[in-house]
Order: sequence, then C-alpha cells, then structure tokens
Amino acid sequence: MPAIRILSDRVANQIAAGEVIERPAAVVKELVENSLDAGATRLEVEFRHGGRSYIRIADNGSGMTKDDALLSLERHATSKLVETADLDRLGTFGFRGEAVPSIASVSRFELQTRPADGAGTEILVNGGKLVHVRECGVAAGTRITVSHLFNSVPARRKFLKTDATESAHIIQTVRLYALACPATAFTLIEDGRVLFQSPVCTTLTERVTEIFGRQMTAGLLPVEVTEAGCKLSGLIGPPGTSRATRHEMLMFVNRRPVDSRTLNYAVLESYANSLPKGRYPVAVLFLDLDPAAVDVNVHPAKREVRFRSEGEVRGFVIRAVLQALREFGAPAPQPVAPPAETMPGDPVRPAPAAPRPSVMAQPFRPFTSFPVTAPQRPIAPPLAPAPANPPPATRHPQASASALMGWRFLGTAHGDYALFEAPGGVVVLDRRAAHERVWFERLAAQFARGEVASQRLLFALPVELDAIASALLTDRLKFLHRHGLEVGEFGRHFFRIEAVPVWLEPEDAELFLRDVIGLMREGRLDEKKTDLANEELARLAAQKAVRLPATVGEAEALALVAQLFACGQPHTSPAGRPTHFELSKGELGRRFQR
Repeated sequence: MPAIRILSDRVANQIAAGEVIERPAAVVKELVENSLDAGATRLEVEFRHGGRSYIRIADNGSGMTKDDALLSLERHATSKLVETADLDRLGTFGFRGEAVPSIASVSRFELQTRPADGAGTEILVNGGKLVHVRECGVAAGTRITVSHLFNSVPARRKFLKTDATESAHIIQTVRLYALACPATAFTLIEDGRVLFQSPVCTTLTERVTEIFGRQMTAGLLPVEVTEAGCKLSGLIGPPGTSRATRHEMLMFVNRRPVDSRTLNYAVLESYANSLPKGRYPVAVLFLDLDPAAVDVNVHPAKREVRFRSEGEVRGFVIRAVLQALREFGAPAPQPVAPPAETMPGDPVRPAPAAPRPSVMAQPFRPFTSFPVTAPQRPIAPPLAPAPANPPPATRHPQASASALMGWRFLGTAHGDYALFEAPGGVVVLDRRAAHERVWFERLAAQFARGEVASQRLLFALPVELDAIASALLTDRLKFLHRHGLEVGEFGRHFFRIEAVPVWLEPEDAELFLRDVIGLMREGRLDEKKTDLANEELARLAAQKAVRLPATVGEAEALALVAQLFACGQPHTSPAGRPTHFELSKGELGRRFQR
C-alpha cells in the first residue's frame, strides 16, 4: 500500500469542486449567495454558452479589502460562522467557505472588488494557480468573472449537458434567488440578451409579477399562517390551475431556496382532491422557523434541508395550504392511509381507510374523477391498416391480427377500462393509455414529416408570460409554427395564439403552450436534437389530444384495439404505463379454485 500523504490544496480544491460545483448553475448559485450575503441591492448575472465559457456576477455589496480578497481563496475561510453552534443561528446563505477556492481551481477566475472606503483589488487565478494580484479602479462592490469552466478537469466538462439544458438551470437558479430577495434588483443576461430585469420590489407579489407576469399572478391565492413558531407565507394556484412539471412549485426555508421532499409532498397532498393525477400546482411558499429546527448542512451543495420534526412541519404546511384552498372554496380532502410503496413526492393513490382526525402525517385521497367533455372531432381517426406480416418487434403474442378476430367486447368498467373476451382469456384495456399511444405515434410521424395541419382562431388568445418564458418562446416560435401552433409577439412579455393544431381544442391552447415552455425550461425541447424534441412534444400533445367519451360501443372499442396494435409499441402508453393486460383461462380457473 502506498504511503499516506496530505493532498495539496489544489487537488483538495478540485475534489471539493466535484461535490459543490456540479455544473455552471452551481457557480452562479454560490456567487449570487455571496453577493446577497454582502448586502447587495443590485445584482447582475451574465453568462454565455450555457455558462461553460463565461459567467459574470457583479454586485454593489460591501466589497473586500485586498487581504480579505486573498483570504477568500483559501479553503474554509469564511466570515459567516466561527464555531459549530453558529450553524443553529445562520442568517446567511453561505457559510462553509468552500465555493470560491473550488471555483477558482477549475476555471479562469478573475476577482475585482472594492470596499466603499478603500482601494480596489484585482486577483487572477487560472486552474487554481495564482497569476497576479494588483490594484485596480472599480466601483464599490464585487465583480467575479469565471471563464473556461472545467477546462482543467475535462472529465467533468464532458458530463455537462447541452447549452440549452445548462442555461435552463442557470435561469431557474437566478429566478429562485430573485424571488427569495425582492429587495434586491436583479438583471439576467444570456449571450448578450437581457432575459429579465426586475427592479427592487417591496412585496413578494410584485416580484412574482415581474418574473411570472400579471396574468398568472392575478389568479394566485395568498397564504399566511403562523402556528407555534412556524410561519408559512406566499402564493398558491387555485384548484384547476396546474402544470405538467414541478417547475413552478418553489419552496423556501428561511429565505433559502430548497428542494424538500417533505414540503413538496405536503403541498401535493393538500391538492390531492383539486388536481388530476400527474399535474402539479403552482406555488411560491416561504417557511420561516427557528434556524435551530432545520439543518441546512446535510448536502454538499446545500440543496436539501432536514427538519428536526419532519411530521410537524409537514402537518403544518398541509393545514396552512388547505386553509387557503378552503377559503377559495375547494373541497376538503378525506385522509386515508398511504400505500406502503408510496414515496414522498409521488401522486397518492386511493386506498380505503377509516378517516383519521389529524392531518399531521396522513396522505389524502387523490383526485380520482374530473369532468370529461365530449369530443368535437373524432377521438382517434383510423390509422393506416396494420401490415399483413408485421415485423416480430410489433407482433403481440395474444393480439396478433388473427387473434384480434376472436375478441368480443364485453363492456366498460369504471369508465376508463374496456373489457374483452379473448380466445385465451379476458383482456382489460386502459382506454386512455391506448388512445395516448395511438395519438403519440400518429403525431410523432406528422411532426417528423412536417405535415401538421392547423386551424386559425377567429379570436386570437392573449397570453402573458414571465420574462424567462418569453425569451425561451421567442427563440422557438418557428419551431412551434412547424408543429401547427402559431404564436405571435404582442408587446413586452405578451403573445397571441393565432392558430392551433387540428387535434387541439382552442380552450386548451394556453395550458398546452405553458406546458411546452415547461419542457423548454427543463432542456427537454432542444431544436438541435430534432428527433428528441419531436418525441417530447408528441408525448405532451398525446395527453391533450385524448377526449374520452363517458361510454363506448363495440365498434369503437374494437376499432381502438385495431389501431393500438397497428402501433410500433402497443404495450405501453408514451409515459410507460401498460395499455392492457390479460387474465388467462388458467389464471381465472386458479382464482376460482377450479
């Protein structure tokens, strides 16, 4: 075994960077936190090429002297705590003193800083090596430029995602801190273009309006509940307002943006009777409690927190959100015992159980039925007939063309399920999953060929978006146009939907557009990867295209089966759910002990 030795500071910093600086957004997060801790009231963030080539953070905070600036490049050098007990009374975002030396070890790092009553200092570090320290003329505050990120550790650089994905993470990070600190003016610039510019705001509602737009903010419900030293405040969406992703479920603990399974699960439970499965509410919630009751040091990047009493916090959040929903008029959910396999953050499935008096730690019965409108156009126009000799990959052992001839429609169960007698037993078909598969493959083929028919609207639909969504949408208007959705600019952050694909109901157009923007924010709709973008868009479109009637006749049911098994992947929906299953004669016999 080789002799044990102490690692050099440069190697140790690069190891720390692997934990703390995962991607360009982590650089932005750490430096923005330092600026806010320095008392900045103006903060400008600029980046290029997803942050991998250039990041600049400039603030008007307290700045640093030359000695403090040099000390900030040392590991575990911090002004924010002295002893372990200080962790129980943290009032700052940063505290460990790892970020600056870690960033400087994996980039070209330039620091310019000046206190209000002192001289300016410039420090240049390249890949962890000090290049120069000198005086400079600079405004009071701090300006840090990070370029060529991860050039000194190419193995880390190759694991970065596309520019679109990395940009989405940076945009989301800056947006979170802008929400956390309304009293600080924020500017965000990507590749020379201003994405959003928010002045100092006196209230959270003003800042949410600056970021999300007045159209959405106008419908949000206020939350402000205090109980036993805990306070929950913020804004939540009314029942019926939902998103396809969790991108607009934003949680803060003592102003710190966090990803808390406890808080997310509590909010989802509160909406269990108000939103359909697979949809997520809009929420901007701030939980304030004693710093000693929460541990913010459980994750290297400080993304997660741990509460001293998870159950009490979860119960308090549920009660507070439910109170706001009840005041709006939403029905109160009935608590039930959770399935054993349910994980926090997953939609809760119904499970019969006696009602319990407390909401402290009990999930609620989910929203299991919602109005379904009759279709105004055929539910699923027939696809091209299946080939006489389909390839082995598309042939189903119990549902080949010959086997389908023997299927007999028995009826429906609970609306969504169609029952068939087959030569080998009984088949249960999930009508929604089957329709989604049929629509998905049809739309994916149309998108790939560029043959999407659209219908112009008699009256254009106005849509107001936040500044980030506006920038993302503006760059992809032609892409959406090619897919049948025509959107025109109509002023700052305002757009008009002028035409929709023939498969989309006009009343669903705004929600579909917002869901598409959600995919853009997550980097899942990258035009440079055309096939993947078409697939993601088709998957989302298939969910919107399905309009299930309350009843179905034998002809329609058998036609759906024929269309399903003409698909390339008939066994699952686009989301991966089974479309059907079969109970064989043998299984039926065993169930009845024959």
